[in-house]
Amino acid sequence: MFEALSSIPMILIAKIAAIIAGVLFCVAYLTYAERKVLALMQLRRGPNVTGPLGLLQPVADGIKLLGKETVIPAGADVVLFIGAPIVAFLLSLSAWAVIPFGAKAVLADINIGVLYLFAISSLGVYGVIIAGWASNSKYSFLGSLRLAAQMVSYEISIGLTMVTVLLNAGSLNLSEIVEAQQDGWFAFSMLFPMFVVFFISALAETSRNPFDLPEGESELVGGFNTEYSSMIFALFFLSEYANMILMSAMISILFLGGWLCPFASLSFIPGPIWFALKISLCLFVFIWTRATLPRYRYDQLMRIGWKFFLPLSLLWVVLIAGLRVFA
Repeated sequence: MFEALSSIPMILIAKIAAIIAGVLFCVAYLTYAERKVLALMQLRRGPNVTGPLGLLQPVADGIKLLGKETVIPAGADVVLFIGAPIVAFLLSLSAWAVIPFGAKAVLADINIGVLYLFAISSLGVYGVIIAGWASNSKYSFLGSLRLAAQMVSYEISIGLTMVTVLLNAGSLNLSEIVEAQQDGWFAFSMLFPMFVVFFISALAETSRNPFDLPEGESELVGGFNTEYSSMIFALFFLSEYANMILMSAMISILFLGGWLCPFASLSFIPGPIWFALKISLCLFVFIWTRATLPRYRYDQLMRIGWKFFLPLSLLWVVLIAGLRVFA
C-alpha cells in the first residue's frame, strides 16, 4: 500500500488535497451563507454572534458536533450504520475529479467525464438506502425508500437532458462541452427548456426544498437520518451541501458556459473566477427556492417527474437529434 502511494506524483497529491480542502471550506461557509440569505429574506439577523459578523459560526458548529456522543441504536447494523454516511460523503467528493475549473485546469480530463458524473451521482443513493435500512427504524427506512424512488424519477430526466447537451456539443468531455459554448451558452438556445428541467431535477437530486421529502419532518420525524447523531450525522449534512455545489458546477458547465466570460470587456478576469461566480448564482437560487416554496406532496413530486419531465425530455432529445441530422 505504501509503495503504491509513494509512486503517485506529489503534484497530483497536492492537487487532490487542494480540491478536497476547497470543497470542505466552501461547504462550511455555504451553511453560513444559506442562513444569512434566509435571514435577509425573512427579515431577521441570522448568525451574528460567533466571530465578526458571525463568520466563525461554521467552526462553532463543527466543534459542537465533534463534542457530541455518537449513539448507535439497539438492533442497528453497526458496520453499515457507520459506513453509510462515509460512503455518501466520499462519493460527493470523488465527483470533483473531472470538474474543469478553467481551461486545462482539471484533475482528470477524461473523455467520458459526463458518464463519470452521472455514475457518481447515481451511486449517492446507496449511502442513504443503507443508512435507512441499517438504522432498524421504520421512519428511517421509509425516508430512504422515498429518496430511492425520487432519485430514480429524476435521474432519468437528468440523463436525457445531458443527452441533448451531448448532441449539441458532440463530446462527452466536460472541457469540450464548455468550449462548444464559445458562440453562445446552451441555456440561451434551443436547450433552454432542458436547462429548466435540469435545474429543477437538481433540486430533487439533492433533496432540497421543495423536494426534501426524504427528510420530511412532519411525516417522518427526521427521515433517513433520524437515528444519527454527532459527526456521522454531520457527514450526511456535509455530503448534502457538497452535492449542492457539485450540481451547481454541473449546471454551470453544461448550460452556462463554465469558465467562459459572458462579456468581452471583462475577459481579463480569470476563468475560474467566472466559474465560481456562476456556481454562486446557482447556489443562491437553491437557497431562494428554499425560502420561497413549500414542500410538495409525494404524489405531486412523482407526477412532475414521470408525467411532465420525462415526456418533455424525450421529446427534446428527438427534436435536437433531428435538427442535428437534417440541419
